[in-house]
Amino acid sequence: MLRMTQAAEPRRSFNLSPRDLSELVTATHPTRLAARLDTQLSAATVARLQKSPRLQSRIAELLLDNQMDFDEHGWGPDLLRGHDPGRAALLAGGIWHARSLLRMISKPDLVALIGRIGAEAHAFGIRNLPHAIATRPIADPQKLAHRIEHDGYACLGAWLDDSSVLDRNRVLLRLPAGTAAEHPAAEHRNAAGQLFSLVLAHLVTEMPAI
Repeated sequence: MLRMTQAAEPRRSFNLSPRDLSELVTATHPTRLAARLDTQLSAATVARLQKSPRLQSRIAELLLDNQMDFDEHGWGPDLLRGHDPGRAALLAGGIWHARSLLRMISKPDLVALIGRIGAEAHAFGIRNLPHAIATRPIADPQKLAHRIEHDGYACLGAWLDDSSVLDRNRVLLRLPAGTAAEHPAAEHRNAAGQLFSLVLAHLVTEMPAI
């Protein structure tokens, strides 16, 4: 039986509106909530829990793991203006590996690569070739796609580290559990600011997703 037990210490309340709480919980990737409750939960059960107004405050507290002062403040604009953080990570990863993207010209390889990262990340990376980070070419499309995903997510995590706990978690919770965003390396911290200034400039030209 699924239970969210009462903590021994008095519960703290969020200084967030019901709309903000609903947004946080319903936007959370199901793997994040299942990992905190029970990994055997079905997707349908997780979705039902996320949509329950009665449980959303407790779920938000559980997801944020008491890492913030829940009463300190609400929140401002979403750091990614409501856009998909996975998409933003791929855009950053495309820039990181732009030199390899430019060298990949075989049609079967391009089909395989774009099937993994999408046409947008491919074109965006090449368009920002002067800002590429990786210098060693990767010729295999599957390996290149993996590195674009890994380095893009790691850059996202490094970029988020400069933000408040609430704002950072508001983005990270929208990602599946276990991405490289959770463990960026020093090289990602060094490049994240530059790459995400380019990514954000691209995203803000669009209508906000939320």
